[in-house]
Amino acid sequence: MKASVKHLYGADWEQEKARYEEIRAGFETFFGDSQEARFFSAPGRTEIGGNHTDHNHGRVLAAAINLDVVGMAKPNGLEVIRLKSVEYDRVDEVDITSLAPNQSDYGSRSLIRGICARCKELGYEIGGFDCFTKTRVLKGSGLSSSAAFEILVVTVVSCLFNGGEIDPVTAAMIAQYAENVYFGKPCGLLDQMASSVGGVTAMDFHNPQKPVIEKRELDLAAYDYALCVVDTGGNHADLTDEYAAIPAEMKKAAAFFGREFLRDVDEKEFYQNIKALRAAAGDRAVLRAMHFFDDDRLAAAEAKALEQGDFEGFLRMVRDSGRSSLMRLQNVFASSAPAEQGITLALAVAESLLQGRGACRVHGGGFAGTMQAYVPLDLLDAYREGMEKVFGEGACHVLSVRDVGGVEVEL
Repeated sequence: MKASVKHLYGADWEQEKARYEEIRAGFETFFGDSQEARFFSAPGRTEIGGNHTDHNHGRVLAAAINLDVVGMAKPNGLEVIRLKSVEYDRVDEVDITSLAPNQSDYGSRSLIRGICARCKELGYEIGGFDCFTKTRVLKGSGLSSSAAFEILVVTVVSCLFNGGEIDPVTAAMIAQYAENVYFGKPCGLLDQMASSVGGVTAMDFHNPQKPVIEKRELDLAAYDYALCVVDTGGNHADLTDEYAAIPAEMKKAAAFFGREFLRDVDEKEFYQNIKALRAAAGDRAVLRAMHFFDDDRLAAAEAKALEQGDFEGFLRMVRDSGRSSLMRLQNVFASSAPAEQGITLALAVAESLLQGRGACRVHGGGFAGTMQAYVPLDLLDAYREGMEKVFGEGACHVLSVRDVGGVEVEL
């Protein structure tokens, strides 16, 4: 799939075109002639509903956003991938003749190797290429910088070597495989699917090999609202253990009932056996399982509310979801660093600024990074000013929904 700069960025397209030329200059600095090179883009994502439900085969609601990672790439005729990101000093090099997991790999290099390995396993062509990238999806911000990077790499492989034939759902599953198996992070499919498919999507992962994906519409301007995320300054990039404990504890609760995933556990049976489950799995696992049942149901109900144009009902459910994450899921701060509670503080400040209107919730993986709010337009300036007074200038981002996922970009 291809998209123009104007289509992707709307009124900001001229400013964004300048960013693309910066990327071209960077490509030429590191890899030489850019005449045959092509541009690619993959968006970050905002999670709307279903906080930590995807990895237990639950339902989610998410959207691709206007913040993206852009890369310029071209085949190099070698059996090596060379990738340079503006944000890092190193050039990542991956030998595509050796695709087994490599313990010496780190970060993006492990993801590149995992993506190529999975593409090859699925029968797709791979090849060496050079790529220079620049991102607006901040690392550790909760906007899925890793998923955006993964989808960018899959899009490059698809377009350079497979005629763009890797479909968005398959691309997301390839990216998830790389993150699970090669990077070692037990994520679900939400982040990759939202980045790959684009737009607002309701997703059901009951059968993760054949997820049910349905498009929804969310025109916040029509309701006189804005979608904001506030970067609280924390970085969840080094909080893998905290993050991984959530699916592990949910699955521990599921195992008590002879199931692997909570989606397959009968909720009524769960509530009838809480006393025994406490002894077997611990209180936090019980609470996190309770959150799964609630937020899985809420994600589906939120999608239905959007379909029916019930925006007030949607906001009410967003608030309910936020309370469940705070009380049951407990991913608003890291238990290993209780003195650092940027997200909890941001939620408290947001509630004060919103004056009982709109909604706010933890955003994405949690523990550090961002919180999300639906802000009435007449409060937007005061909300932004109030949040940035606490978290610093530029901390409040007003997001818009991007209608396409990973694409080749035409200037």
